[in-house]
Amino acid sequence: MSGFGHEGRHGRGSGASVEAGGAVLVGSIDLEHGSGYHLHRHDTHQLAWASRGVLAMGVETRTYVLPPARALWIPAGIDHEVLVDGPTRFVSLYFEVASCPLAFGAPTVVDSSGLLGELMNYLTRPLDEDARARAEQVVFDLVEPLATVDLALPRPADDRVAAIADGLAQNPSDARTLEQWGMAVGASARTLTRAIKHETGLSFGEWRTRIRVAASLPLLARSMPVSWVAGEVGYATASSFVAAFKRVLGTTPGRYFG
Repeated sequence: MSGFGHEGRHGRGSGASVEAGGAVLVGSIDLEHGSGYHLHRHDTHQLAWASRGVLAMGVETRTYVLPPARALWIPAGIDHEVLVDGPTRFVSLYFEVASCPLAFGAPTVVDSSGLLGELMNYLTRPLDEDARARAEQVVFDLVEPLATVDLALPRPADDRVAAIADGLAQNPSDARTLEQWGMAVGASARTLTRAIKHETGLSFGEWRTRIRVAASLPLLARSMPVSWVAGEVGYATASSFVAAFKRVLGTTPGRYFG
């Protein structure tokens, strides 16, 4: 079973420990700013969680930003990478496929804000065989999927829309209207409206909001003030940013990051 034994993105971190159980291998490690693990996969299912700090998990075409209130289920055989943007305690549970009663076929965000997080911490401790076996069985009852919004929209195939996407990614606070973008990329606002809808399924305003909210996540993960983050991603006030964040993700930044 593969886990924390492979080399990290910038070294191994510190304080690594692994506890073996009958059905579950539990790993925990302290990672520093900019460290993590390059693209890899496991032959087991994985439940990845930050008990302290924030994880950024790159899985397929998506990047999941995971505060302690959220963990990520990664099915066996799925390529993924790990990056942290500050001191983080990275905890993972690894489940043998043949004996795992859970059958999520795709990466799934789960709620770790309550007992599940406490139990994952508990499993990192040295436990006798019976206590560990009892705790492992409870884990399966506590893994509850959370509804999520895919902020990592695929790169547009239309060169004009892709140019706008690149511009907003580099500067999410760019306030140009669609007419102004049209002048920059050589298309009318009407043409761009149709192209963006075709590429993303969203209006220009909805699309830009998702880009801005996605850009805010790593900033919020570093505990930057909401008022400062709001300005960085294009909002005049903290309240307008919080409203947009809640509109996209269904909760406020404070609750999202727990």
